[in-house]
Amino acid sequence: MGRHIQHLKVGDTLKLKGPWKKLEVTPNKYKSIGMVAGGTGLTPMLQVINEVIGNGDDDTKMTLIYGNQTPSDILLRSKLDELAAAHPNHLKVVYTVDRPTKGWSGETGFVTAEMVRKHLPSSQHANTMIMVCGPPPMMNGLCGPKGPKGSQGEIGGVLKDVGFTIEQCYKF
Repeated sequence: MGRHIQHLKVGDTLKLKGPWKKLEVTPNKYKSIGMVAGGTGLTPMLQVINEVIGNGDDDTKMTLIYGNQTPSDILLRSKLDELAAAHPNHLKVVYTVDRPTKGWSGETGFVTAEMVRKHLPSSQHANTMIMVCGPPPMMNGLCGPKGPKGSQGEIGGVLKDVGFTIEQCYKF
């Protein structure tokens, strides 16, 4: 979607729907939230991040793994870096790209079980939620596709392999 929007010209139109609240963000409902976003899948994650950080009484710890094709494709990188720097006790951001450029110091490639174990909260920790949003190939490999009519469906992929249950995951 991001590439489509990027190629629009002045005067082109784009129809949008929503917003629809899909998940209630309640202060301190979760001790930890792990997030995995790909490309424009950052959108709901940023909403959750802003909601948690904006509530001074919320102690939720958040980690975002944000995947893109190249470093230049990373949307709002400076904003994410600023939020992480301003709220180090609440937010950690990890970037991964498929095609790194010279000097790239983040993760490389698709989100793997190793990356999940290294950066996200453990499936064994109480009150942990993992949120995922991205293109279908990423979703399929990471957590399995959504179910019929937008339902959450079964848990699969990398998240299932590392021990997460469907009750611990939310697919945007």
